[in-house]
Amino acid sequence: MRTLKALTASTILALFAVALAACASTTGKTVGENVDDVTITSEVKAKLAAEKISTLTKIGVDTERRTVYLTGTVDTAEMRTRAEEIARGVKHVSGVVNNLTVQAQ
Repeated sequence: MRTLKALTASTILALFAVALAACASTTGKTVGENVDDVTITSEVKAKLAAEKISTLTKIGVDTERRTVYLTGTVDTAEMRTRAEEIARGVKHVSGVVNNLTVQAQ
């Protein structure tokens, strides 16, 4: 009985290790880097939504190795600048690539 539990635990641990290795190999990033990027993206989106400017909630946000990429269209140059400021203000962000375009009036 004891041997069966040890074998089962070892098997589960081995499968978990293989799964983690597979995740890292498909993205080229470690599990920690993936978690950091997801956390940064979530924080940037939350802060943009908190601004209560409807256009800012329509901005696409992606993070790759702590660099935030902003995409989409905003109404004014000020909104474009503000979105970048918000992204730069999030903890652990190493850079921002602002690909936002200003909508022609």
